[in-house]
Amino acid sequence: MSAREFVVLGTASQVPTRHRNHNGYLLRWDGEGILFDPGEGTQRQMLRAGVAAHDIDRICVTHFHGDHSLGLAGVVQRINLDQVPHPVTAHYPESGQRFFDRLRYATAYRETVELAERPVAEDGVLARTDAYVLEARRLSHPVESYGYRLIEPDGRRMLREKLAAHGIRGADVGRLQREGALNGVTLDEVSEVRRGQRFAFVMDTRLCDGAYALAEGCDMLVIESTFLDEDARLAVEHGHLTAGQAGRVAVEAGVRHLVLTHFSQRYHDPAVFEQQARAAGFGGELTVAADLIRVPMPKRHL
Repeated sequence: MSAREFVVLGTASQVPTRHRNHNGYLLRWDGEGILFDPGEGTQRQMLRAGVAAHDIDRICVTHFHGDHSLGLAGVVQRINLDQVPHPVTAHYPESGQRFFDRLRYATAYRETVELAERPVAEDGVLARTDAYVLEARRLSHPVESYGYRLIEPDGRRMLREKLAAHGIRGADVGRLQREGALNGVTLDEVSEVRRGQRFAFVMDTRLCDGAYALAEGCDMLVIESTFLDEDARLAVEHGHLTAGQAGRVAVEAGVRHLVLTHFSQRYHDPAVFEQQARAAGFGGELTVAADLIRVPMPKRHL
């Protein structure tokens, strides 16, 4: 199993269909699990996808429309029922605190797990861990909505040829990495920057600066494409993107792998979403999301 993969639990916009559940997505990132937008039915989709409550370390809700949050009540209760052994942190728009409270305590249950509430009130950094920095950016939707972005800290790639040229081998390589210099040889002389991976999750929004900022330089961009281009007027009216607009964001932001999701029930041919994103100029890896698929993060650039 990939240490970094995106698990799709549901892909439907507004209402579920026979083949698409309400939204729900889990990002596996080096042993940590981040659950995004648990819509109605997420708990059952987790079971079908092989995702356990124990896999969830963080919950990120973009906004409080039902297709993105009605499953929160069941997920929170399942986390407590299964007595997840670690704390769980929840992020969501601060303006929707009343909705979060109602969902968290929708019915009676026994709380056994520490659930830390960390609402989002403005653009910026939400959390820093050894594995990533989590950021949020405001989007453009009829209700307050935020997108999320993970940035892995840059690392160093050791260059074998240069290590050999300086006679550095074995345990001395680790010592050089720890101390930054060895026998007059600096780390910069025998290594290069290894750019950290970047992931962004952009749900319900019109085209806006926040969407572009989140997508910038991402290895994987998961983005809504509710409408096809011929229905662009509806997209603007309801605060959504078309497939072509999503493709354009990915092109201008230099995205490597584009994942389209959040599809209106009015469309029946998923291939058209890819066609329109490609027509916008996107030439990288592209996945039209389907329920229960797993999408591995792209391999690092060499």
